Amino acid sequence: MRGEVWKYITFILVLVLGVFVTSTTLLYLQNQSIEHYTPVPVNSTCTSNATGSFQNLALQARVQELEAQLRAVEMERNVTPSNATVAVVPVFGLIDDETALNVVPTLMRLASNDSIGGVLLWIESPGGDVGAVRDIYHAVLTLKAKKPVVAYTGGEAASGGYYIAVGADRIVADPLADVGSIGVLYVHYDYSQNYASNGIKVTVFKTGPHKDMGAEWRALTPEERREIQDMINVYFQSFIDAVSYGRNMTRNETLRYATGETWFASNLTGTLVDATGNFQTAVGELEKLMNVSSARIKLYEYPGGGYSIGRIGSTALYLDPRYVRLLPGGG
Repeated sequence: MRGEVWKYITFILVLVLGVFVTSTTLLYLQNQSIEHYTPVPVNSTCTSNATGSFQNLALQARVQELEAQLRAVEMERNVTPSNATVAVVPVFGLIDDETALNVVPTLMRLASNDSIGGVLLWIESPGGDVGAVRDIYHAVLTLKAKKPVVAYTGGEAASGGYYIAVGADRIVADPLADVGSIGVLYVHYDYSQNYASNGIKVTVFKTGPHKDMGAEWRALTPEERREIQDMINVYFQSFIDAVSYGRNMTRNETLRYATGETWFASNLTGTLVDATGNFQTAVGELEKLMNVSSARIKLYEYPGGGYSIGRIGSTALYLDPRYVRLLPGGG
């Protein structure tokens, strides 16, 4: 009985001694690790080094996942550096034959230039000659069939200027830009009384009664007035068709805005314009259509532009009437 007690006491002593030795060893190892510990900065949300490691691993995995998704999207959209350049083509001032002579060939070259992924038409114009406007408009449609086109105005896209803009995929305008003036304008100057008061006599030799129709040395006849009005109606119909097609609006919807007046672009979002903003906004809209980001910007400059298209006659039909006074013979 006494031997069994001593065996039990001996077992307890050995157990205590083992615990003591183990504790001492662990304490020594901990002190050694503290002496060689190098602080590692962690995110303020991490509560321990282990937690920070897990978060870093998760972040790396997420980044890799996003990179893989981006590569997949780029492959699907066939995005390459060759089409990540935006060409900016300005259409400034009154639009005349010189404007078309510069803009139309530029747009045609850009259509066949594989290094250009999209075109930004920067329009600041009150309109101008019917022939020049329609030439540029049709060039925009041809270009749009090959690559994205966005029209932008920071001040004014009126009448013929807006006619050109509706050929683009999207229209972006400064909130306070003047947009619209959908209509046709024909101005006839009758200086016959002025000629008479100054003793000026005009003798005309012509092959037909209407060969000098619209001439400033005489008034229009009732028949000529009807003919001119018929011509105006034809051009007006072409304007309405262009807006209806470009803005995806019915004829009746378009006619609501075909009063000849302009509006602030901020009042036209969703109808005559797609979005309001600045130049950077327009570039961003074009980048969306191109499926790229941070596209390079290249400006295509050309000489010309201004407010000297000569006396208004049968050509300057797409013009904001507020600009008639800027022209020779204007009010």
